[in-house]
Order: sequence, then structure tokens, then C-alpha cells
Amino acid sequence: MTLTTKILAQGDEAVLERVADDVFDDPIDLPAMAEFLADPRHHIAVAIDDGLVVGFASGVHYVHPDKKRPELFVNEVGVADSHQGRGIGKAVLGALLEQGRALGCAVAWVLTDRDNVPAMRLYTSTGGTEPGHDHVMFSFELDTRPR
Repeated sequence: MTLTTKILAQGDEAVLERVADDVFDDPIDLPAMAEFLADPRHHIAVAIDDGLVVGFASGVHYVHPDKKRPELFVNEVGVADSHQGRGIGKAVLGALLEQGRALGCAVAWVLTDRDNVPAMRLYTSTGGTEPGHDHVMFSFELDTRPR
């Protein structure tokens, strides 16, 4: 295995041309990929094994009127089934968190389901801590068109 980890930027679109089938939830959408990579607040770390993307962690850093420093929201982490258990999730999440540090983010945060055992293990093993109270996430369907 010749694994490398890389933070993608605009101009790295070709890296996402070879992705293991089960890394992302859906196939890569070329216009969305170009828009994502062109946005300086969007970040994605990928793990590449012999030219094939086998894992990623994505997030967005943002500012808020009542926060003195930006924060990093970790949106998603994915690793190909064929490469799980090899520390790839930890590597891409670590690269994304390091990107947040380099940007001056004060904190990074992520949401997951408590019964998502691999995610709970990953976030705990990389230094994440659970707050002393439960949070509830609400989602709002803004677009009712078929995907």
C-alpha cells in the first residue's frame, strides 16, 4: 500500500477522477466538485492508495459575529470498505483538523449518531470529546425535487 494524504485545492479536480466506489455516498458531481474546490472555506482531505482515492474527510470553516475566531465544521468522513481498519479515517481527519489549525480555527466539531460505532471510535481516538449534555439535530428539507 502506497498511501498518501492530501488536502485538495482548486486545480486538483483530477484527483477525484479515480475514487473507490464506496468512499462517497453518491458519484462525484463534476460541477459540484469544481465549486467545492474553488471555495476557500471548503476543505477536503483525501487518502490516495496507488492513485485511487480510498478515504476522505470534508469540512467547512466559518466565521460568526459573536465568535472571535473561525470554527471548523467536519461535514463527513468516508473510507472504502476495502481499506477500513488501517487508520485511514484517522489520517484524513487528522489532516483536516490540521488544516483547521492552520486557518486559525478555535474549535472543530462534528455530529454523528451514537450507534455509529466506527465514527464514535474515530472521533474519540483523535481527541474528540463529548459534551456533558445531549444535543438534538434537526434537519430541514429545503429542496423537495428528486435527487
